[in-house]
Amino acid sequence: MPKSRRYTDEHASAGLDHSFPEIETWPNQFPGYEIVVDDPEFTSVCPKTGLPDFGTIVIRYQPDKRCLELKSLKEYLQSYRNLGIFQENIVNRVLEDVVRWAKPVWAEVKGDFRPRGGISTVVVARWPRGRSQK
Repeated sequence: MPKSRRYTDEHASAGLDHSFPEIETWPNQFPGYEIVVDDPEFTSVCPKTGLPDFGTIVIRYQPDKRCLELKSLKEYLQSYRNLGIFQENIVNRVLEDVVRWAKPVWAEVKGDFRPRGGISTVVVARWPRGRSQK
């Protein structure tokens, strides 16, 4: 008898079609520097169990012509609070949205999620995609 799947394709794609708020930007005044934004109280929900996930999201990027406006970024990150979405999808979706709104030279998003069931997860995504770790 085959083992039943506990996680479905619907679980895997949960939250990806959510309508997230716009991340506002403002004109960058200087070339060649790095910005690091840290959200140490990030929360979301596991789409399978409905249990809360807690973690830290760190966004690193080199601005080109636009910088992320922090209040709208905070509101954007808070929109994940009650959303059922896998941790890996969170990090990759945040990266896609940072790139969409700021169009940086490069960007990295790191999600460091608290242990649940004795296992913690760290997910790192970089843009351009395929950019190697330093």
